[in-house]
Amino acid sequence: MRRATLEQREWSHDPWDDPDVTDALVIERKRRSHRSIKYLVYFTGLLVVVALIVAGCVGLWYLRQVNPSGDPGAVQVFKVLPTDTVETISERLQDRGLITNSRVFRYYVDHNGGLVLTPGDYELRPRDHIGNLLRVLRTPPSLTYTNVTFPEGFTLEKMAERLSAKLPRMDPQGFMTALTDGSVHSPLQPDGAVSMEGLLFPDTYRISADETPSHIAQRMIDLMDLVVRQEDVATKAAQLGLSPYQVLIIASMIEREAKVDEDRPKIARVIINRFNMGMPLQIDATLLYGHPAGTPIADVINLDTPYNTYMHTGLPLTPIANPGRASIQAAVNPAPDPSQGDPICVALPNPVDCHYLYYVVADEDGRHAFAATLDQHNANVQRARDLGLLG
Repeated sequence: MRRATLEQREWSHDPWDDPDVTDALVIERKRRSHRSIKYLVYFTGLLVVVALIVAGCVGLWYLRQVNPSGDPGAVQVFKVLPTDTVETISERLQDRGLITNSRVFRYYVDHNGGLVLTPGDYELRPRDHIGNLLRVLRTPPSLTYTNVTFPEGFTLEKMAERLSAKLPRMDPQGFMTALTDGSVHSPLQPDGAVSMEGLLFPDTYRISADETPSHIAQRMIDLMDLVVRQEDVATKAAQLGLSPYQVLIIASMIEREAKVDEDRPKIARVIINRFNMGMPLQIDATLLYGHPAGTPIADVINLDTPYNTYMHTGLPLTPIANPGRASIQAAVNPAPDPSQGDPICVALPNPVDCHYLYYVVADEDGRHAFAATLDQHNANVQRARDLGLLG
């Protein structure tokens, strides 16, 4: 009994000796371990989701910087200087509103083949895709072309406006200045003449982005000179008692008056006949030269100007437009006067002395009726009024 007592005193209770307690502790530790792993997996998944959301937001933001929403704006001229770098142009592009973020632009350039800059003027659209901007900036101005068409009968002012509309870097006033500052010259221009009106050939020109207004104007002048030589204007003008410059003045009036090709030679004959007879030309188009489009004839017919061919005899001071080849051909190849058997000649006292002296619009296509006498002309005018062709 004493020994047992000592053993009992020396023995301390160990909970691991109790099967029920031991199982409970083991189960509790397993639950805690599983819960920790669960939390770790949950936290890791949450980090992944957050990272994906952040990456998506950053990616969407980046895409919006590369390709801004909405349509690109109107073309602007951006000048690259000889001292420029990608960093300096990126800052200016952002300042001009052409891009939204200069750093994104540089990143895009670095990761899309880089950019070698060539000095010159570039036509860029605000808020365009950076890839499009980069494509333009990678193309040297000398290799960038725009086709610009100048219709027959355009004045210099209209040519300047058309050029600026197609090439925004071309200021209309800059083009007009190039025509008067001595930087261009035409062999057809008489001594003392200051206007280049009528000396630029209307055509379609392929213009590079590095051309200046003076260079473009000189090309147009040179082509007019070439056409004049091809049509042998100097020889034919002399046969008509005219100078090449006078031919261009007549051709410009034909260009503004004729609506169909078949009328051009007859209109040329009317002008030349009246000029040779010392009669006022009475060309409505000359009255309107230099006035805004839509100006009524009645507002200018009594103005004393060198272009009032009702008030003054002879040719206007300069051409009133830039004529095309067909009008130049008509001016040096006028139609013959009507034959004696022509209806407009048979009623004349002397049918041999029958000349085209008048014309007026005759149908909706713009064809004209021609006459040899004022009475015939007045009858044609009345028919035109009856048809609603005249105001």
